[in-house]
Amino acid sequence: MSEERAAVDPTARPPRSGLVAALGAYVLWGTFPAFWPLLAPAGSVEILAHRIAWTLVGMLVVLTAVRGWSQLRGQTTRTWLTITLASVLITVNWGVYIWGVTHGRVVESALGYYVNPLVSVVLAVVILGERLRRVQWVAVGIATVAVAVLWAGTGALPWVALVLAGSFGFYGLLKKRVPLGPVAGLTAEGFLLGPIAIGYLVWLQVVGIGTFGQGTAHTLLLVAAGPVTALPLLLFAFGAKRLPLATLGLLQYVNPTLQFVWGVFVDHEPMPPARWVGFVLVWLALLVFAVDGWTASRRRAAGPVGARPAQPTRSTV
Repeated sequence: MSEERAAVDPTARPPRSGLVAALGAYVLWGTFPAFWPLLAPAGSVEILAHRIAWTLVGMLVVLTAVRGWSQLRGQTTRTWLTITLASVLITVNWGVYIWGVTHGRVVESALGYYVNPLVSVVLAVVILGERLRRVQWVAVGIATVAVAVLWAGTGALPWVALVLAGSFGFYGLLKKRVPLGPVAGLTAEGFLLGPIAIGYLVWLQVVGIGTFGQGTAHTLLLVAAGPVTALPLLLFAFGAKRLPLATLGLLQYVNPTLQFVWGVFVDHEPMPPARWVGFVLVWLALLVFAVDGWTASRRRAAGPVGARPAQPTRSTV
């Protein structure tokens, strides 16, 4: 069975290599709450700067290995402006996420990645003029009620979740307009973010408040922020090319589910009744959304007799 067929036919059996790669990416993302707190005593901003700097170093190596430098040549000013905006959004996303998981907000961070697919479809309607099916609107409505319940029941707006979902939703929207592959795209963002991050880290060391070099283990963990960031992205890129969108759509919930489990059962974050109700509503919205998406994908793949299945539009992370 060809990869082309698997990419458009949700009834086809996904290639095992693509399934393993995509699942590996989501599992690694789901275990991030266990990694970032290990970088203490570095603060959230210092961790973010190391993540950006060492990711750039790693991506330069990868881009060279795959001979992808030609992709960065000849890009228009508009493309570089789009990449700049995308780099700002992913910086906000990474920074808020690191702050959340290092300040006892793992469950709320998981909520952000549960809600993200629904935010993405709303952005597609508002900005791209796409139309949602009635069932999709029902899912969005249930998710909106869930956020309202969490806000009213806990007395605090789940801003971490909303910022994570919103920043990643807009980031994905911009990435659709960048004519670069995942490796070249992440490297390009690193070119824009890296000098700022490196400059900040140098300043921390000069004034004596940086933690780099304070013990071999700690230093190696800071350096590991780069490959820890890049590896799941590369695995996802490999898997996304070999799996139908319907399969990816279901696999994406592995990440926030693992984070939720970590927050509740490892970090023992409080889960008052209102929070449980809110999450149950979110899970209901995602169930409605996922079932509708899977059904629609099967319908498109089947199509009228003799018709060619429609090519889906891939989202980029």
